[in-house]
Amino acid sequence: MASSEAGDVIWRPLLVLLLFFSLLPLFSGSVSAAKESDGVSGDATSAADGPRPAASSTSFPTKAPKCDRSFVSRPNAAQNGTFEAPLLSAPLKPNQTQSRQCIYTFIAGPRQRVELIFTAFALRGTPPDGSSIGHLPACIHEYLDLYVEIKDSNVSDLINTPFGGRYCGPIAPRRRISLYRTLALGFFTDKNTTYPELFAGTYAFINDSDYEVGTPEPNTPCTFTVHTEVTRTGNILSPTYPGVYPKDLTCSYQFIGKPGQRIRLEFRDFDLFFGGPHCPFDYVKVYDGLTNESATIGTFCGQQRNLVLYSSESSLFVSFVTLQRTANTQNRGFKGIFEFSESFVKLDFISKNEGEHIRGSECDQKILSKKESEGAVYSPNYPFPYIPKIVCRYFIYGMQDMQHLERVRLSFDKFEIPRPPNKECTDGYLKIYLKGQETMDAYDKYDYEFCGDMLPPQVVSDGPRLVMVFSSGEVQGRGFKAKYKFETEYRIPGTPTPGGSCSFTYRSTSRKRGEFNSPRYPSNYPSGTNCTYIFIATPNEQVNIVFDHFKVRADAANTTYGSYGSHYCQEDWLEIYNMYKDGTEKLVGRYCGVTAPGPVESNRGATGLKVLLHSDDDGVFSGFKARYMFEVAKSIFGDCGSNVSSQEFGVITSPNWPNNYEGPERGLASRTCNWYLSVRPRFRIVLHFESFAVEGDPQNRGCPAAVVRIWNGGEGPPLELCGEKLPQDRTQFTSENHVMRVTFISADKSVGAVGFRAVWTEVSGSPAGCDQFQCVKSGFCVSERLRCNGVDNCGSEDRSDETNCETEAPLEPLAMLGACVGGAGVLALALCVWCHRKRRRRRRQSRRRRLQRGSPGVGYRGSLAGSLAGSNMAPASLPPSLAGSLPASLAGSRRSVQHVCDHYASSVDSV
Repeated sequence: MASSEAGDVIWRPLLVLLLFFSLLPLFSGSVSAAKESDGVSGDATSAADGPRPAASSTSFPTKAPKCDRSFVSRPNAAQNGTFEAPLLSAPLKPNQTQSRQCIYTFIAGPRQRVELIFTAFALRGTPPDGSSIGHLPACIHEYLDLYVEIKDSNVSDLINTPFGGRYCGPIAPRRRISLYRTLALGFFTDKNTTYPELFAGTYAFINDSDYEVGTPEPNTPCTFTVHTEVTRTGNILSPTYPGVYPKDLTCSYQFIGKPGQRIRLEFRDFDLFFGGPHCPFDYVKVYDGLTNESATIGTFCGQQRNLVLYSSESSLFVSFVTLQRTANTQNRGFKGIFEFSESFVKLDFISKNEGEHIRGSECDQKILSKKESEGAVYSPNYPFPYIPKIVCRYFIYGMQDMQHLERVRLSFDKFEIPRPPNKECTDGYLKIYLKGQETMDAYDKYDYEFCGDMLPPQVVSDGPRLVMVFSSGEVQGRGFKAKYKFETEYRIPGTPTPGGSCSFTYRSTSRKRGEFNSPRYPSNYPSGTNCTYIFIATPNEQVNIVFDHFKVRADAANTTYGSYGSHYCQEDWLEIYNMYKDGTEKLVGRYCGVTAPGPVESNRGATGLKVLLHSDDDGVFSGFKARYMFEVAKSIFGDCGSNVSSQEFGVITSPNWPNNYEGPERGLASRTCNWYLSVRPRFRIVLHFESFAVEGDPQNRGCPAAVVRIWNGGEGPPLELCGEKLPQDRTQFTSENHVMRVTFISADKSVGAVGFRAVWTEVSGSPAGCDQFQCVKSGFCVSERLRCNGVDNCGSEDRSDETNCETEAPLEPLAMLGACVGGAGVLALALCVWCHRKRRRRRRQSRRRRLQRGSPGVGYRGSLAGSLAGSNMAPASLPPSLAGSLPASLAGSRRSVQHVCDHYASSVDSV
């Protein structure tokens, strides 16, 4: 027992010491928390600087220990100071946490506001903006809440106060300015220990009078009326500028001036949330009048630079609206200046001349066309000297829509803008823009700059827009007076006819080749338009035209033969004429739809070509694009034609037939063949195609690369043919009289095809009294001599002139040669056989005679004459040549004669 009691005496002091040291941190934290829970006055002095003034504080239900702080503005005390995060620690068990909330309250004095600027910020966590892209946690364990719209100093009901945003992470909140006198911060953490370095900043109590733009409306935070009698100039600010402006707020500023005054509003800083080009969220809207029912000058959001606005008369209304939204934006609002003045430009120089003042500008105006209208423009205050240091812009816009396109022609009647001694327009000037540079805000890329007292030249816009910028400089002058005229803009290359009509001339003496097109191509040509294109060649030239695109409206389009001729082309159409010296014109063709004209070459003897485009008042298409070329005149037959007359029939083929035809030589526009057919008077010509394959498709694209044209002797235009195969009812054509012309043209873009073979035949003009051969199916009366000539002269699908013919089929040259060789061989063989048999016969006879000479009764040396005398053969019966060569004594001997024959035979055999 003694030893046990002794041990207790030893251990009890040790346990007391251990308990004391374990509770020591808790007492230290309580003392620190107690110090930080004290209220801090507006002068924010530290303990080292001396005793602090008494300050009021409000207690909040927060986790112990207390950490709330209050900063109150007091008279004759410092109006600024610093703040920082609390120093907190808690002696907790391992893995145990305790959440804390600290409220910092800033209370300004009467006619004051609170300005808060963070100088350090490093709270743990990820900002809410980061959580939207997957960065978590998002301000859960530690954050700072802001309240800037507290209407009184009682902050016990912050939950019902408009929320100013929650922040954590490394990015500090932007500057804050209270909407009223009070601003509060709510700091929350569930960490065991916090340090002052988590956040720190400065505060200041600022004057509220800067935000009173005019006379305030009671019970509203930012609604003011500004009278020129009270102040002619001043500032205009958003309610908490330059701090982040509140959400769900509406402010209005009404400016009321005297008659004759105008109001100038200049925003020198403008930073609002940008929700889209139409500003659907936060915006500033300016009205050109007394209320928000007046005409709108503009709606602005985002960031604006050099935003200067003028009222048209003596009143102006500005509305600033922010919407309630979840986006955690921190835009600062706007700051600007306003001014009432009678010295701003008077706008009567615009209204008296059918111009329209552009609302919001000092003297900008726009002039819109009333379709080929005209008028005048003046410098401000004309004819009196203009006001120095002003800039006025003139936007002169012609019509531009699906049916119209105009350009602007500007000419000057008076001009006086003083030129500096250096002869450069460095003071006052007039700049002119002809190409729509203002649409890209490219005012540094002007087309003309004028100053001095010389009249500028006439200028024409390149399109529907012409803009003038007049800067008066410091030296006054009388300004200018100019006349404008809106003209239809056709956008057609070529020399236009004076007067603005759609008429263009192309002369060989000016340019040998080029392009032309329908108005506004590739856009649709305008309705109700008539355009003329004149191509004038020199006496030894011809004009060639090739179409590369063609689409002209046609309601009655022909889907089989193409839209060609006046029967189908009645709405919009294009016509081509040959022009002659006597003023006459001959139609080549009328075209519409997608049936592009074939290549055209002016006739030999024509002075050129004329092209007409007509559109009615209804729908329109894209029109056409074509090329023209002036070339040295060809023969009347072209490159490969002929003149055929005094014949009853003939055959015409394309070049190289039956092989593919070719295009023109390199550098030339076309290759042309002209056949002129003529038969006896009172007869006609029937032309039918036996084979036809020419580039093109009359139904879908016309004949732009190659074409066959047929003039049938009448006064009308020719027929045009192309395609891989002709329809059955368009393979045969009959002339109206005794002449016919056939032309084949292939353009430089031709790729070639088989071409054609056609037969023409002279037929009687009155088949009823046919005294020749009358075709069975077609009924044509053709010459009897054409029957069975191997050519179908009765037309398509009629071969009656070639039936029942008994003519021998002509032998081919090789067959004739083979027959001759074979016949010669047979003849030689027969001759050899005959000679062989002849020789064998003579040999047998010779052997028989030798046997007879050796027989009895026949003397070998007997007399030949006696032998002949006793024989039946008389000398007279011998051939004269043989008889003359025999002796007289041998005349009667037959055996002697036989011997002589044997002698001659032996001679032949020996040869």
